[in-house]
Amino acid sequence: MTGPILLAPDKFRGSADAAAVARALRAGIQDVDPGAAVVEVPVADGGEGTVDAALRRGFRAVSVTVRGPLGDPVEAVVAVRDGTAVVELAQASGLALVGDRRDPLAATTVGTGQLVAAALDAGCTRIVLGLGGSATTDGGAGLLQALGATLRDAGGAVLRPGAGHPLAVASVDVTGLDPRLRGAQVVVATDVDNPLLGARGAAAVFAPQKGASPEQVAVLEAALDRWAGLLGRPAADLAGAGAAGGVGYAALAALGATVRPGVEVVLQLVGFAGLLAGARLVVTGEGALDEQSAGGKAPVGVARAAAAAGVPVVAVAGRVDLAPDRLHALGFTRAYALTDREPDPARCLADAPRLLREVGREIARDLAAGAGPAA
Repeated sequence: MTGPILLAPDKFRGSADAAAVARALRAGIQDVDPGAAVVEVPVADGGEGTVDAALRRGFRAVSVTVRGPLGDPVEAVVAVRDGTAVVELAQASGLALVGDRRDPLAATTVGTGQLVAAALDAGCTRIVLGLGGSATTDGGAGLLQALGATLRDAGGAVLRPGAGHPLAVASVDVTGLDPRLRGAQVVVATDVDNPLLGARGAAAVFAPQKGASPEQVAVLEAALDRWAGLLGRPAADLAGAGAAGGVGYAALAALGATVRPGVEVVLQLVGFAGLLAGARLVVTGEGALDEQSAGGKAPVGVARAAAAAGVPVVAVAGRVDLAPDRLHALGFTRAYALTDREPDPARCLADAPRLLREVGREIARDLAAGAGPAA
């Protein structure tokens, strides 16, 4: 085939965002084949990079100043096109915003609610809420406060935005939610299917990543359990309710949201199916390709879409922990690991752009030689 090569990587966390990964791969491919047609279409799974992916495919940016997870003002962007808005929780309530100030008992999603309000202000009636990379375990309480819900403590006092953590909430009134939400469709895009509570829930699985001690995990679990009793327990058991510290739950219980695999939503937003027509190869990847990748991460979603269109797909990752037969079962014809070139993890992270360019050259040489699946 003589069609284009599609570069559809996700971010390599800690070393390069998805766009930088695509640029480095393109440079390597064109080092070997200067005339190669290459299309860069960075993707995401609902977390960091979701808005950027939309902006690269024709959405326009709406800049907003919102409240960060610990109260500091942060600059964020909503991607808007034809009545659809893409909101990325990580931009307003993300772990990357707190640095070493992690405070799982105080971090709030108020800023994410402000982004949703900005989408409504822009006239959007379909809101894609990308969940991932959060600093919070507030069950989406801050999100709902920012959208008009009233939360009260045990004494009946109204909790101010940011103080409405489930730890303090005794009652919730959602009748004041922005009336524009009734005419809006909210789609939660996430790569996890965890419920709100229990051994696979938001506190047990994800709060430790946000700095919670075992004792704090128990406190958060009890608070979320009480929160579920206030807002509606059935939604707590749904797949995706535990996403982003329980924001998925608040969206399901109070906003009537639907949950979809994040990469599928992003691929639809960027028009990936149309780009596949006539392509000769798809290159995807992320920082680590392992069993967790099979549970909803972007590269596997890309591989499935490519396979459905009959286009071969190869993976590039900082580290590949899957055996060849498992890679093939997931749809990859070949996988390239940066650690094969630089085994030291710290150097691999620091030198990712150079190593990705080397991989791009290897991909181009293998493609020219008609190389088959990796042994």
